[in-house]
Amino acid sequence: MPERGIEKKPPEQPSGMAGGGPQAGAPPRRRLSFARGLSGKLLWLTILFVMVAEVLIFFPSIANFRNVWLEDKLDSAALAAIAATAAEEQGLAPAMQQRMLDVLGLEAIAVRAEGQRVLIAAGDMPQQVAATYDLSGLDPLASIAGAMATLFSSGRTILVTGEPPAGAERLEIVLAERELRRAMLIYSRNILILSLVISGITAGLVYLALTLMIVRPIERLASNICDFSAAPEDPSRIIAPSGRRDEIGVTEERLAGMQKTLRETLQQRRHLADLGLAVSKINHDLRNILASAQLFSDRLGTVEDPVVKRLAPKVIATIDRAIGYTRSVLAYGQAREEPPERRLVSLRQLADDVADVLGLSANERIAWENRLEPDLAMDADPDQLFRVVMNICRNALEALETSDDPAVVRRLWLEGERQGSVVRLRICDTGPGIPKKARSNLFQPFHGSAKPGGTGLGLAIAAELVRAHGGEIAAIERPGAGAVFEIAIPDRPVDLEARRNVRHA
Repeated sequence: MPERGIEKKPPEQPSGMAGGGPQAGAPPRRRLSFARGLSGKLLWLTILFVMVAEVLIFFPSIANFRNVWLEDKLDSAALAAIAATAAEEQGLAPAMQQRMLDVLGLEAIAVRAEGQRVLIAAGDMPQQVAATYDLSGLDPLASIAGAMATLFSSGRTILVTGEPPAGAERLEIVLAERELRRAMLIYSRNILILSLVISGITAGLVYLALTLMIVRPIERLASNICDFSAAPEDPSRIIAPSGRRDEIGVTEERLAGMQKTLRETLQQRRHLADLGLAVSKINHDLRNILASAQLFSDRLGTVEDPVVKRLAPKVIATIDRAIGYTRSVLAYGQAREEPPERRLVSLRQLADDVADVLGLSANERIAWENRLEPDLAMDADPDQLFRVVMNICRNALEALETSDDPAVVRRLWLEGERQGSVVRLRICDTGPGIPKKARSNLFQPFHGSAKPGGTGLGLAIAAELVRAHGGEIAAIERPGAGAVFEIAIPDRPVDLEARRNVRHA
């Protein structure tokens, strides 16, 4: 509903509307006056359109009334002419002629026979006849024009011709229009009164029908929108569709769906905000713990034990990565990642590092295979690419460990190749695969997890990092069981102009 109008007390909530009163701070509802509201406009427009239709009907109607009135005069004059020709040869006396003309309301009656006009009766003949009308050949437009001329004239005298009595060629009458005009005005008044009555009845019925079918449902929709905007997280304020099968019913269903989606989105955002606060607190303490662990790992480098010397660098690298992750946690919470610092990364070595961190090499239940060529390199940020591969491999590891059946083959491997300037890396497993319902939101946080209780943040982070490199990540279909994630990252474009300037410098 528009916002203009007179502010009134909010009405009671219609039946079927979502419950709950208005919240503090919600915008006040506005109800329009009847004249400015949709109901009033419908009523006045209906009356106007009916009146316009009646006006359009009035013109041919008044023209037909005039023609019938004149034809009645011609019929009466024809009977008088027959009576006069049957009288004595000397004709009617002047007094009798005048009396007959007064009774018929005419000025003169004449017939044409054998090309000559024979005057049947004549009174005080007018000096001038204003117009001549032939009723036997009058078309509709001429009839309407003649009727309008009669209505807006003042005492014209006209000549009317029509079908003659037997033995004559033409019947002519002369009459003043005063009586005709008076009859037409009375008829117009009756038409106007009838039009007003019809307009009122029609407008009332149309108004009642439109109010029940359109206006009230629209008011219900508008009222629900106001209530929902006051507390969008309240499920009781979601509109209950009425079940109508027309456009308003479809609108109610779409509005209910939109309100449910909006409520879920707001709940997710609130959850994300709470999660961000919790992660910030954990991140603060975790960085302190990792800093202490880093000091201890530095001391391990001084131990002469060969096993310690072999494992110490990996422990130190792992702790350094963990400290780097704590720095990027808040950056992800702010919906941004640091721009990638791209270098050529050996994918085979990176895969071995991921396997060491996840303990794949020593896992007796899962077969780990690194099928990447030793010389295959990707132009990417080493730490960010490590996070991408580790997140996907960890998901694959968890999927492979869901079954305890010793007959099930559990294998995880990495493969890839270079295609021109694009390097494709695939993480493959023989697990249960990705459910169809999880594929549509696979890389959305809190939606894309394929396991119960999962958050889907790992795939969301991986997708964001890959896109930052200008690449793509997708779950691809391939024959056999398991899931396959493919990462495609193109090499950085070469700036020929910059290289040319360096060469000439």
